[in-house]
Amino acid sequence: MAFRNLREFLAAIDARGELVRVKESVSPILEITEWADRAVKRPDRKGPALLFENVQGSAMPVAINLFGTLERTALALGVQDFDEIAREIEALLKQRPPETIVEKLKMLPLLAKLANFPPKKVGSGPCQEVVLADDKVDLGLLPALKCWPQDGGRYLTLTNVFTRDPKGLPNCGMYRIQLFDRNTAAMHWHMHHDGARHFRAWEAKGERMPVAVAIGGDPAVVYSATAPLPPGVDEMMLAGFLRKKPVEMVKCVTQPDLFVPAEAEIVVEGYLAPGERRREGPFGDHTGFYSLADDYPVFHVTAITHRKEPIYQSIVVGTPPMEDTYLGKATERIFLPFLQLTLPEIVDYNLPEFGVFHNCAFLAIKKQYPQHARKVMHALWGLGQIMFTKMIVVVDEHVNVQNQDEVLFHVGANCDFARDVEIVKGPTDILDHASQHYGWTGKMGIDATKKWPDEGFTREWPDYITMDPAIKKSVEAKMQKLGLL
Repeated sequence: MAFRNLREFLAAIDARGELVRVKESVSPILEITEWADRAVKRPDRKGPALLFENVQGSAMPVAINLFGTLERTALALGVQDFDEIAREIEALLKQRPPETIVEKLKMLPLLAKLANFPPKKVGSGPCQEVVLADDKVDLGLLPALKCWPQDGGRYLTLTNVFTRDPKGLPNCGMYRIQLFDRNTAAMHWHMHHDGARHFRAWEAKGERMPVAVAIGGDPAVVYSATAPLPPGVDEMMLAGFLRKKPVEMVKCVTQPDLFVPAEAEIVVEGYLAPGERRREGPFGDHTGFYSLADDYPVFHVTAITHRKEPIYQSIVVGTPPMEDTYLGKATERIFLPFLQLTLPEIVDYNLPEFGVFHNCAFLAIKKQYPQHARKVMHALWGLGQIMFTKMIVVVDEHVNVQNQDEVLFHVGANCDFARDVEIVKGPTDILDHASQHYGWTGKMGIDATKKWPDEGFTREWPDYITMDPAIKKSVEAKMQKLGLL
């Protein structure tokens, strides 16, 4: 099922018995983080969503850990599991024109499907039931969290940041925002992000860039801000595709060139001025370490609009597992067909939790020629955001890459590390504190596939131990009969 807004999603979570309403007085300074961290790290991985109804210093309740399990994140996207979405995308991608057509046209069926769900502009929306502008603007009204002890301040974390480039091309990304005072904040984004690219374009023209930040909304909209879409593909079209209904968008009050989701709980409108920077950070990040202080654009707030009695939705990132772990797993599964479009030899891949999205990738491939594993490594290092991956492990197609121990078993069994390790240099996530240089680092690929004579392997390679399929089937039936399975 698709959800119209945050409130419908909360009601669905509550109906499943997975929402805890906390009526005790809690502080947004560190305390809510500790609650959320304990919930998401519960050993059974079934920690509840939390709704704090009495937050010190704010009249707004705080909702957190809504994406805190695989099951709730799938519920957010209207499916039982993420592979349902991947299969739908795969089916669309297979509806290809003849191979004689230019290769780019292979994407047309999917683009046509996305085009069925363009954002729908409406005249008004609940997100503007209350309008605070000019001297009524006060970011202190929001129960923004200070998540970790060394954080530079309080942050908006679960954001849908809407921008457009000077030509009008839209983007929606999720960037953290540090609050400075009643009407200024820091916009933190990385040099590779579309929002940063938009700002560079406005700055080159010497003009202010309009910005709008939506908080709390339809979970498909929230997720889409995190999706690694190509530049120029509107994230709101992806949200519409996921929810099977266009996202209703309303024009901003003080930034009329921008539209925001009408069903959002809160919208913060403003602009970034060219040439203006201010120190932001540190911030306890999804890497499990603090990202250090640096200079970022200043966000000048011109209005805050919100629903009557709004709910503030937030997220905490840090040492995994955290709530963003499950958003990342959704992306891994949903975008597998796109990866296979470029690299059809990939059977499956896993971005393991310990790799915090960009430090490690396990790939199973259908090996077809010598050094095929290295070809796949280098291809990944040249693709979109997956280019940041610091360590790539490639195994044969029979290996279950979702089983970490199985992958590591084949690394230990199949590798001569003087032969099977590829070391390269390339771009890295700017949060990579171990890199010697800002924005680029050394990377490692490990070829854990079976080695072929054509690859210079001169010894006999033994077979992997597997049981006869008929015996497996027979014994399984007998054990089930005895209640042993």
